Amino acid sequence: MLDIFKIGFLSVTLLDVLDIAIVSFIIYKLYTVIRGTIASQIFIGLVVVLLLSFIAQAANFKALGWLLQLVTDIWVIAFIILFQPEIRRLLVLVGRNPVIRMFIKSDEKNIADIITDAAFELAQYQHGALMVIVKSAGIRGVVETGEIINSKLSKDLLRSIFFPRSPLHDGAVIIKNDVIEAARCTLPLSQNTVLDGIGLGMRHRAGLGITEQADVISVIVSEETGGIAIAQEGRLIRGLSKEALRTKLTESLKVSKDKGWKGLFDQFGKNK
Repeated sequence: MLDIFKIGFLSVTLLDVLDIAIVSFIIYKLYTVIRGTIASQIFIGLVVVLLLSFIAQAANFKALGWLLQLVTDIWVIAFIILFQPEIRRLLVLVGRNPVIRMFIKSDEKNIADIITDAAFELAQYQHGALMVIVKSAGIRGVVETGEIINSKLSKDLLRSIFFPRSPLHDGAVIIKNDVIEAARCTLPLSQNTVLDGIGLGMRHRAGLGITEQADVISVIVSEETGGIAIAQEGRLIRGLSKEALRTKLTESLKVSKDKGWKGLFDQFGKNK
């Protein structure tokens, strides 16, 4: 491959520049994951040892190269032992990357199960709840009106948030993928105050209103009656059974994913 430039006896090609850029990016990402921990100091030490080893080999320092080689021979094992928690955290972040998630099995069924179970357990105690599931584009403006959580979606966490004495129970929870982005969010109200001859409370108007403005699904638990309702695309369905709610959520989330793939392929076709 054609040399780009030379540094003394070293010839640098485009492939070398690309290789260095990739390694630098990986090292930077590793450091951002462990930054602020004791492991970051150890990581810097390992990077220094590797750089010294590279310089020793390039300069043909045999004694120093032999000494550093003893360290680098076991550095992979030492890295795994010392950075076990950080490696686990890095793999979790990689798994949550949207590009990676396109090629792995989706969690729609799990999300539908968690929300359904949480909604009906809340309904049993007549604890009001308003859960908004983002289907495609995010609703950053709404998220910013509440308390940022960014926590793994779970039934127990939803029940804790909507417990009447919780400081976060008043307002909506925003859920994207399998993460609760924020709680106590303020939603736009629908102009509809009556549906099928029955008046709509503020919680139902808010759940309906956000679906009129964004591609989301709202699950509403009535504090007065314990009834379950779901809103989507400006339409509200009340009096759902547990299986009916689970089925509607599963189907809606699946359709959302299929639309996402269709849009991706359509865009690919336009660019050809």
